[in-house]
Amino acid sequence: MSRTNTAPARPRAAAGGGANRWVVLVVLCVSLLVVALDSTILHVAIPSLTEDLRPSSTALLWIVDAYPLICASLLILFGTLGDRVGRRRVLLLGYALFGIASAVAALATEPSALIGARVLLGVGGAMIMPATLSILRAVFPDRRERATAIGIWTAVAAIGAATGPVLGGFLVEHYWWGSVFLINIPLMALILPLGRRLLPESRGGADGPWDVLGALMAAAGVLGCVLGVKRAGAGEPLLALPTAGPLLLGAGLLYLFVRRQRRRPHPLIDMRLFSRAAFTTSVGCIVLAMLALVGLQLIAVQYLQLVIGLSPLETGLRLLPLTFAAMAAGATGSYTLRRIGPRRMVGWGFVLTAAAVLLLTFMGQHDRPLLLTVGFVLLGFGLQTTLFSAYESMLSEAPQRSAGAAASIGETSYQLGAGMGTALLGSVMNAAYAPGLAAIPGVPAEASRAAANSLGEAYQVAGRLGGEAGGALHQAARHAFVNGLHLTLFVSAGLLLIGAAMALRLPRVMECPVDPEDPVSGGAVEGERPVPSRPAPSERDGAVPGRSVPVPSKPAGEVRAAEPSERTKTSEPRVPATREAIEPAGSGRPAH
Repeated sequence: MSRTNTAPARPRAAAGGGANRWVVLVVLCVSLLVVALDSTILHVAIPSLTEDLRPSSTALLWIVDAYPLICASLLILFGTLGDRVGRRRVLLLGYALFGIASAVAALATEPSALIGARVLLGVGGAMIMPATLSILRAVFPDRRERATAIGIWTAVAAIGAATGPVLGGFLVEHYWWGSVFLINIPLMALILPLGRRLLPESRGGADGPWDVLGALMAAAGVLGCVLGVKRAGAGEPLLALPTAGPLLLGAGLLYLFVRRQRRRPHPLIDMRLFSRAAFTTSVGCIVLAMLALVGLQLIAVQYLQLVIGLSPLETGLRLLPLTFAAMAAGATGSYTLRRIGPRRMVGWGFVLTAAAVLLLTFMGQHDRPLLLTVGFVLLGFGLQTTLFSAYESMLSEAPQRSAGAAASIGETSYQLGAGMGTALLGSVMNAAYAPGLAAIPGVPAEASRAAANSLGEAYQVAGRLGGEAGGALHQAARHAFVNGLHLTLFVSAGLLLIGAAMALRLPRVMECPVDPEDPVSGGAVEGERPVPSRPAPSERDGAVPGRSVPVPSKPAGEVRAAEPSERTKTSEPRVPATREAIEPAGSGRPAH
């Protein structure tokens, strides 16, 4: 016996204000592009900046790290605030703050002023990042379209991260170091009025006051954890007070934050999200994927420049296949997800990445460009496939009313995974590299200890020694680095295979339910009048009569999650996507 599901007719716009949802996606992607550029564009400006401002070593560290530290620590705060006061409002404030902070950074004449500007940039980035994902969740209620949108979103992120160093190098070479910040100002001047005009306002269905104390606890906890992880990644002992102190304090605050959220009647984050296997697994997969990606990228750059002897520009060109493969994975992710489902997509993405990592273990002390190109292509495609499907599953598993909280959890996981990857794989690399320089004939013990800090420092020490001792140290350091690289790759492959095993907890198929909380099926869209459903087919035709639920009108421009009573009335069974054509909601044609 066949069954026909009817659904309310889809309004013309998926979001308030009459804006086409694909135009909204373009605005959101430009937002992401600016933030992704800013995360990498400063790296190439560090030498010029250091020569001009003369910062101390501590000040230089904070100039580089202030942005990612502040951004990571405030994601939960601003993600949950957007659920309460409006995601569009938070996003527009983030645009304005990002533009102002960019101008301050470009014109800074003192290290303290630049550090302050980088802090403000981190605050702006934390306002922008979760808001883009949560608005995307609101304007794409249909999961098939949302998967396509997330694929484009992740591809733009890859473009921004890869373009940053290239664009930064061009600006520093032709202008001055502050120009890497000035580029943000015209982009923000363009996107702020566009966002105000085109983006819909949306908020979650949470009631009660916003938990200010809980938000601050979460921010301080994440800041402590990320700071401790970064110190460990920089080579400081894990048990030293500057490393262990922030880690323990951050972990303690996050534990208290979780306890507080479980007890409050109106929590910032509904901890029941973590009882959903698909949500928790997706978050874990994001952490593991970033852990492998960031650590491998850092080591790959050192290998290409210090072992193979490529210039920075040649190194960037060698890494371009990884970026192009990641873009291709994001562009085709929606189709792949519909065909094979989240479990296979995440699992095989991890397996493909592990295979690429094991292939790269054949790298030696001589250049093998074909091997590196194939390995980087597989690595980029596999990792981006995993990240795309994990993000899509996480965002689809969370209800629309908690989209901001879910997006902030995903972005925080991304940042924590990146920090842990640098710390863990860097520690493995150092543990394998240093013993190879312990006893080299003719090299003083003090020189060996200095050379054990890094391969670059080993080359400097070898140059100062000169003669046979210098040559022996140079060759030993190069050999020890390659051996350490191989061990690091094996550890990374093991972590990736653990991720593949974790993916077995994800659903087999991409389920596309009628979302009772979206602005089409159950929620309300500002500025739209309620649209009645099409007449239901007669029961003698074997169809199930459709249900029409009146939707109260809301003030113009806002998407709001349905109340619990509305969700109960409009809930529908989860319908898995199959290879057969599935008609869009409101088409009036049967789906078999």
